[in-house]
Amino acid sequence: MTNTPKIIEKKLLSDNWYKLYKYTFEVSDKKGNTLRQSREAYDRGNGAVILLYNRVLKTIILTKQFRLPTFVNGNPDGMMIEACAGLLDQDNPEDCIRRETEEETGYRIDHVHKIYEAYMSPGSVTEILYFFTGEYSKDQKVTEGGGVDEHENIEVLELPFQKAYGMISSGEIKDAKTIMLLQYARLHLDM
Repeated sequence: MTNTPKIIEKKLLSDNWYKLYKYTFEVSDKKGNTLRQSREAYDRGNGAVILLYNRVLKTIILTKQFRLPTFVNGNPDGMMIEACAGLLDQDNPEDCIRRETEEETGYRIDHVHKIYEAYMSPGSVTEILYFFTGEYSKDQKVTEGGGVDEHENIEVLELPFQKAYGMISSGEIKDAKTIMLLQYARLHLDM
């Protein structure tokens, strides 16, 4: 057998919020023996995330919203400070992040710069996340943001970059995608 895994069975376990599948598959170990294993994988689709920054003011735009999984895992109020992000749905990553930026933050940006792609939780989630940066200015603010419906309830935060970066060490920012983007900004965006 080659080292290419072979899917034997794919079984849908849940189709509630997103899809949870149980896969049975075969892989070869380093000695060439075929191993049959089963794992569950959560399929929520792919997403995009952006760090909006203003190079002149040395500020960034982040969002704050309730995240149930963090609450049930010990985050006292369930609120998370994050970079603007969303699922691709049927869009390409660039169109998705422009749409999400306007819906969540109220800024209409034309130019985005893709910096990399990353699997955020490859042991259990199929999602790949496309990371972007985009420069904003006050004249690009077209709405208040906050999301497209009453269920999103997103607070828009404009913060000095140094304060936001310090929020990693203080524990106020615990979101991996946001930490990755803040690290990128510190290294590459002259913030």
